[in-house]
Amino acid sequence: MAYSNNRAYLELHIAVFLWGFTAILGDIISLNAVTLVWWRVLLTSISLLPLVRVKTIIRDVGRKQALIFAGLGCIVALHWVTFYGAIKLANASVGLICLATTALFSSILEPLIVKRKFLWYELALGLFILPGIWLIIDGVDASMTTGVLVGLSSALLVTFFTTFNKLYVEKSDPLRITFIELSAGTLFLTPFLPFMPGSFWPTPMDWVWLIVLAVICTTFTNFLFLRALKKLSAFAANLTVNLEPVYGIVLAYFLLNDAEELTPSFYWGTGLILVAVFGYAGLKRYFRLRAERLARNTAL
Repeated sequence: MAYSNNRAYLELHIAVFLWGFTAILGDIISLNAVTLVWWRVLLTSISLLPLVRVKTIIRDVGRKQALIFAGLGCIVALHWVTFYGAIKLANASVGLICLATTALFSSILEPLIVKRKFLWYELALGLFILPGIWLIIDGVDASMTTGVLVGLSSALLVTFFTTFNKLYVEKSDPLRITFIELSAGTLFLTPFLPFMPGSFWPTPMDWVWLIVLAVICTTFTNFLFLRALKKLSAFAANLTVNLEPVYGIVLAYFLLNDAEELTPSFYWGTGLILVAVFGYAGLKRYFRLRAERLARNTAL
């Protein structure tokens, strides 16, 4: 059976839905954020062993590139720690919607890092997110404010990770890059484990959810996402990925009773941020198509 566009879209949506489910798992797993992420990156690295040639990975990727990916692995480990930290300090809905503010940070950081010009509509939509952040902070209990701030730091970290990854990801096989990054993340977090509160060893149910988190929500989703990317445009993929917080918040609403802890201000702020996220995708496509028309007209 041929791999069609429809099948690619279906697999992409499955991957994004499962990414939204990671917040639910982070809430129900009893481990602290650092220990949880350590087990996640360790188990994911182990699951990737059959898919990469470990003995030749440094030679094939190059020592310098391997060190760069290892550094990025430390950043993504910190991103996950702060993401799950936000969930533990507040709830899954707060952690997810804070993650949607990456559009704000990307509008500022990406032009500086990849050396491209600033786009006015990116900055405008980034500023549009600020009232949404204020409404979210106003819409949660004072005890959750720290969780919101930690969630925003998670969004900042993933912006750095994604932007720098764009500079180097095309220079090697994505699965090898993922293995190097997550293995480095495991080593990076290991020295902190003795100082973490609570149990190091997962409970029997924690083991079940950790394996789901590592194998299904990380390794399997990366496989689906990378395969879909070969068939679909980057724009289509990015637009679909923006649904992650939507899927996650809907799941949290029904599975975790998050609605009992949040006021209408939180949902108004969530709405503003989602309008900005999807508005960015629409404006980007509009200006790209306009530039292509102008280029064709000039050529004529």
